[in-house]
Amino acid sequence: MVSSNDVQRLFLQAVFSRSILSYQHALLLWGKCIDAVKAADPSLDIRSSDDRAQWNIFVTGINQSLDSLDLEFRHLHDETDGREMYCLVNRRGDEVAQLATDYTAVEIAYFKAIIEQIMLAPHEAYSVSSFTALREVNSLKTNMSKTQAEVVLGSFVAKGWLLKSKRGRYSLSTRTLLEMLNYLKQTYPEECLECTICMEMVTKGIACTRPNCKTRLHDHCFNTFRRHNSKCPTCSQDWPQKDDGLVPVGEGAAKDGQDEGRRARRKSTAEDSDEDEPDMQMDEDEPSQPAATQSKTRGRKKKVVESDDDEDDEVTPQKSQPDGRRRSGRAR
Repeated sequence: MVSSNDVQRLFLQAVFSRSILSYQHALLLWGKCIDAVKAADPSLDIRSSDDRAQWNIFVTGINQSLDSLDLEFRHLHDETDGREMYCLVNRRGDEVAQLATDYTAVEIAYFKAIIEQIMLAPHEAYSVSSFTALREVNSLKTNMSKTQAEVVLGSFVAKGWLLKSKRGRYSLSTRTLLEMLNYLKQTYPEECLECTICMEMVTKGIACTRPNCKTRLHDHCFNTFRRHNSKCPTCSQDWPQKDDGLVPVGEGAAKDGQDEGRRARRKSTAEDSDEDEPDMQMDEDEPSQPAATQSKTRGRKKKVVESDDDEDDEVTPQKSQPDGRRRSGRAR
């Protein structure tokens, strides 16, 4: 027997067949589902409406039905144009389980490696070059070739998991932010920035020009805010009169060549080995010692060890850093 609940069932079936859809698209699907149920039983009193309150009630009902499955019909604004987007997501946030049906374990590991480089990109660039993305294959214990990696990268872009710009840089898509928000916040809590206006995650936008100010805004939030306010909402710094004076967040903050020879790593924990610490902590802007200098330094240390056998307490600290490099508290 047909009932009003069939509207929700038809709508969810339509959503399952789509990866992500806009608010306007979702409203259109909702209306089509109502029309289909009414056609099956004209006696049913089901009203469609463009009213936002009615839509919110409908979405709340959907999420109540999905609650036992740990799924959620979640929305987020597109960082580029501000459109409200909807997607069915795994609420438990168990890493990248959403990709498991489409990709192999190796491809999922590759995707996670690229995400790590995007999230840890310096200068809040939140993007990586094609060279860096392909180089991540080397970090995996697999025989995937770079040619195969190029194909997989193309698939990530085609299926909406990554965005690729005209500069050839990869960044996070709205779909990835929606479906992997819990994973990103749990794995990279310090790198997850929130828009001061809408409180959603920011990987593309602008920052306040005053050093140490925490204001970050999406471009669409900034454009709306600046129509009525000429100062930063946090520190009251005047906004630049021209857009070219703004501090970018996202690809605009990426410097040419900043990815070359650099591989970002998450900060070590107490259980991590010392061998990983230099990669995690060395600042990319801090010049390293020339090879000749390092050779001389090692030579001097060797002489100290050979001549001062009875002064182990003084020699031991030098042994712990074989290249004589100064350790920094910042990530590469």
